[in-house]
Amino acid sequence: MSDSTTDEVLVRREGRAGLIVLNRPSALNALTHAMVRRIAAALDAWEHDDRVATVVITGAGERAFCAGGDIVAIHRAATGGDAAAVEDFWRDEYRLNARIARYPKPYVAMMNGIVMGGGVGVSAHGSVRIVTESTRVAMPEAGIGFVPDVGGTYLLALAPGELGTHLALTAGSAGAGDALLCGLADHFVPAERLPALLDDLAGAPVHDALTRHVAPAPPAPLAGRRAWIDHCYAADTVEEILARLGDSGEPEAKKAADRITANSPTAVKATLAALRRARSLGPLEAVLDQEYRTSCAALRAPDLAEGIRAQVIDKDRAPHWSPATLEAVETATVESWFAPLGDRELGLADLTPLERW
Repeated sequence: MSDSTTDEVLVRREGRAGLIVLNRPSALNALTHAMVRRIAAALDAWEHDDRVATVVITGAGERAFCAGGDIVAIHRAATGGDAAAVEDFWRDEYRLNARIARYPKPYVAMMNGIVMGGGVGVSAHGSVRIVTESTRVAMPEAGIGFVPDVGGTYLLALAPGELGTHLALTAGSAGAGDALLCGLADHFVPAERLPALLDDLAGAPVHDALTRHVAPAPPAPLAGRRAWIDHCYAADTVEEILARLGDSGEPEAKKAADRITANSPTAVKATLAALRRARSLGPLEAVLDQEYRTSCAALRAPDLAEGIRAQVIDKDRAPHWSPATLEAVETATVESWFAPLGDRELGLADLTPLERW
């Protein structure tokens, strides 16, 4: 009898490359706790294996690299299920995200197709991030009453200007060009070349393999919107951001304002606060510690369950947020999302030697 976890994450060595394949194509390769553990175990095994020079992670099927975490399980926990189990999942997932960022060997992520939420966490912290013409990178958390996690606020806070704030508050997505512009990816490779690239990585150093397959990046639509994005999203509050977007006269800015307004008011405010704080926290580990706090807070707030219901369970796309308006979100509520967790803290920053920051 086959092991279901083994089936869902295929791990094997191909020449000098250790290959990890997320293998749940019918679920867009969404991550489960067992999958996170298996990826971590593979990285542990290969770190000191001289036969493995490079780690490569990819997703089965053509639609998605990874569409995030097991959101149905999160919904169950948010509606009275086992919250501790979800928190344990996040604990291991965020530790994996930090491990990927510090991994001593090249970690090549083939970000073909949909890359959302947890998929960003197991790809965009890698040392070599490859996108294709079908790539759509997204951190859509504000649209379900959540805050970008898996190091998402760290990555978005590092994006040029206010591009990361724009993507986070609108719960928007980035194609290949915009992902490269925002620092979420490094190279563009046409999807038809990925199999040949994988073959080359099995026999050659990463740089040599990439040289044969990297192509010019496609256009980045956000590049032409930097002026109004940087101005509007530099405001200190969500309300002021919306006012600036409305006053800009740009049709795309109006669309952005409409998307922000449709998202969870509490999550939008918490997301802006998380991004601003991330800029001064320093290393990824400290930001992941903060994200663990906001994730645990969201799990106990009403909007996460409602957002998942509306977007994923019932798919009526008509969430009833509580509170329903930005004005009704109290400052103390937002602050509470960042409150220390005591003995439940993730504590990654405490475990990371200063010389590695």
